Amino acid sequence: IVDGSGLVITNNHVIENMNEVKVALADKREFEAQIVLRDPRTDLAVLKIKGPADIASMPIGDSDHLEVGDFVMAIGNPFGVGQTVTQGIVSALARTQVGSSDYQFFIQTDAAINPGNSGGALVDLKGHLVGINTAIYSQSGGSHGIGFAIPASMVRAVVETAKSGGSLVRRPWLGARVQGVTPDIAESVGLDRPTGVLVASMQAKSPAEEAGLKRGDVILTVDGQTVEDPEAFGYRYALKGISGTADFGILRGTKRQTVQIKLGPAPETRPRDSLKVRTRTPFAGATFVNTSPAVGEELQADLPDEGVAVTTVEDGSLAGRAGFRKGDVIVAINGMPIASTKDLERVTQRNLGLWEVAINRGGEVLTSVFGG
Repeated sequence: IVDGSGLVITNNHVIENMNEVKVALADKREFEAQIVLRDPRTDLAVLKIKGPADIASMPIGDSDHLEVGDFVMAIGNPFGVGQTVTQGIVSALARTQVGSSDYQFFIQTDAAINPGNSGGALVDLKGHLVGINTAIYSQSGGSHGIGFAIPASMVRAVVETAKSGGSLVRRPWLGARVQGVTPDIAESVGLDRPTGVLVASMQAKSPAEEAGLKRGDVILTVDGQTVEDPEAFGYRYALKGISGTADFGILRGTKRQTVQIKLGPAPETRPRDSLKVRTRTPFAGATFVNTSPAVGEELQADLPDEGVAVTTVEDGSLAGRAGFRKGDVIVAINGMPIASTKDLERVTQRNLGLWEVAINRGGEVLTSVFGG
């Protein structure tokens, strides 16, 4: 419980398949909860309970000030045995490849985290929330001393959205693709070690282009916070919201300078016109929408201006067996351009014996051939 009004933060994967949610407190009181906000991209969700006016809440701390070796406590309900507290230290910061969030920037701890701890609090010795326990590394299903928590800085951003009445966390659009800085790149620009992210490309009329960023710039900081790699950059930028500005500390050639980015949401440049294909074609079981910067932001992909993007693929469907993936963009079928879902719908009504499909995947156009 992170607010006196009864706001509760937990993991999205804990409640995503629930129709009714109840929150049980340590003193055995139970309250029905309303799902206020779900944010699958961070694996966080906000609930609201109608409790007494004096209900205790936990202040959200500053995870940016955590250091390796700091003592922390993990609170949860492991294996359903009841509320349990374990202790440990911060083992590492900014961990990646955890797999439960689009934003890979986790706190690693050796405090015992087991199945049932998901959505529980990681607390510092001041009693402040510094993370939400979300995943473990284990080959047995139990704790091996390697647990991961979503930092409080991301928790705060999601909770603030809920407090303001929002049901969707909106994040700023940059319109640029970045990549990690290799040792060779670091040496060529005069850095003593690989750090930051290299601007690889930009979309026309994007905030990145309008701010004066250039291909080849190395972004070193976001509002003074060092970004070591693409994961850290994506995390720091996602925290900024969709109003105001953000200052990027960059290296252009061998000169350091600051570029100010105007924050705003990715634009919907055309209607999505969602289409779920049901005809017996290689596309059956997949859902497609028209591409736009907003769709690209949601799919975490650079999408072409025209084409139809795959947003979902049903397990076991013809589309799944054909190898279509979320984020793929269909740009042509049998040589016919597919600019919109209307084009795709028109083509899939035909009884074609052979389907030659041009797919934009990660910026590379592949051609796949399927039988009718």
